[in-house]
Amino acid sequence: MRPRLHSLIFVLMALGVVVGLLLAQVEDKSSDGFTTTIQWLDFFGKTVFIGLLKMIIAPLILASIVAGVTSIPSFRDAGRIGFRTLGYYIGTTTLAVAIGLILVLMIQPGERGAAESMRAKRSAELTARRAEFAEQTGKQADEARPEYLGWLEQREGEGRGDKYTRVVAKRDRTTFEMFVDDIVKPMIDNPFHALGARNSLGIIFFALLLALACAALGAPAQPVVDFFQAMNLVVLKITSWLMAISPFAVFCLMASIIATHGPEVFESLGWYCGTVIGGIAIHVCVLLTLCAVFGRLSPWRFLRGIREAWAVAFATRSSAATLPVTVRCVTEKLGVSKKVANFTLPVGATVNMDGTALYEGVAVIFLIQMYGGMDDVGITLVGGAILILFITAVLASVGAAAVPDAGLVTMVLVATAVHLPVYYLPFIFAVDAFLDMFRTSTNVMGDAIGAVVVDRFENGGASPPAAPEAAPQADPSA
Repeated sequence: MRPRLHSLIFVLMALGVVVGLLLAQVEDKSSDGFTTTIQWLDFFGKTVFIGLLKMIIAPLILASIVAGVTSIPSFRDAGRIGFRTLGYYIGTTTLAVAIGLILVLMIQPGERGAAESMRAKRSAELTARRAEFAEQTGKQADEARPEYLGWLEQREGEGRGDKYTRVVAKRDRTTFEMFVDDIVKPMIDNPFHALGARNSLGIIFFALLLALACAALGAPAQPVVDFFQAMNLVVLKITSWLMAISPFAVFCLMASIIATHGPEVFESLGWYCGTVIGGIAIHVCVLLTLCAVFGRLSPWRFLRGIREAWAVAFATRSSAATLPVTVRCVTEKLGVSKKVANFTLPVGATVNMDGTALYEGVAVIFLIQMYGGMDDVGITLVGGAILILFITAVLASVGAAAVPDAGLVTMVLVATAVHLPVYYLPFIFAVDAFLDMFRTSTNVMGDAIGAVVVDRFENGGASPPAAPEAAPQADPSA
């Protein structure tokens, strides 16, 4: 008897961690052998597997939303599903930010462990910067503070790498500009450009308009409806084929990321990582409670049904790339109706970022705790600043793209809202990839529970049907 797909995924994920830890012991990481190994791991994991999943994201979102909305009996029903979906997503994202802020203020990771030595090191660096500024300009930093801060920002940004350049490019935007650039403009993008650029918001908005127009026309638009319903089934079939290579791809992804970063990155940021992961663990417990109370689905059954999507999300760090797998797990293994799943999950993969929202609030407060009061970080964590952090973290998570490292880009909005210099953000880059695994898998879990809860209310409070996962045909590896 062949092992189940989810069992292979978790076994090879664990094997990938072991291989990654062994590769991390290589002293010369610039050697040809190490570099070639990482290149091949990234080729099979990132280039091939994630590339194939991204290939079908745009057609899946378009077809699934049109098929889902047109299967809803009336405009009133469609509005009700949309209202419940958005209400759930806004509520859980707000809750996630609150959990993160409470936990980071209680634990205070920026004042524990190695954070003190990092602060002392940074203080010595700033003393050297003051002397360097005085030597170059002939002015004292305190007397020419605006000029000194501008010089310091330019000096600190030198040699930070492409990731920092991409992050700092978003620095000067206001909250309104972020809303316009990241939410409004993508929504009204040319639909063909949106499909080519995998602009999820633009695809979703056009798909909704297309579906509503088909519903308004009725019988004359039935051929269009039939086309998108068939297209949706075809894309899901392709997804089942792609899942056949997912165990090996997950192995490659895990081995590459562990080998590249290594376990030593946690030595200086252990309390910070523990706070983020602890906050995510608490939020996951809250989500599972919502699933049991409002979705009337036991946490154990939910976790069994969603495990494949969770594993893919954990390894790929992209809720968009995981979307085809999430749709298949939720409909085939959790019994959620396709009309609900086809609407809630694409929307959730785009705007519902619980893990990202929690992470951004924790990260900014951690940096303020560690470096607050220095020459360039004159910030006090009073009620007003915490409220601003709370609001901007929620908004920034909505604007975050469903791809790896997107949280770092939108974190600029949260940092600048409380006047934290953006050149402090690279201090947490070392562990971001690891934490991205946890927050992305939490995002996907939140999307799936949202589909379960909304579907339960649409069924008039009835519990979901028995999971069909025991049937052999439900497992693409069979």
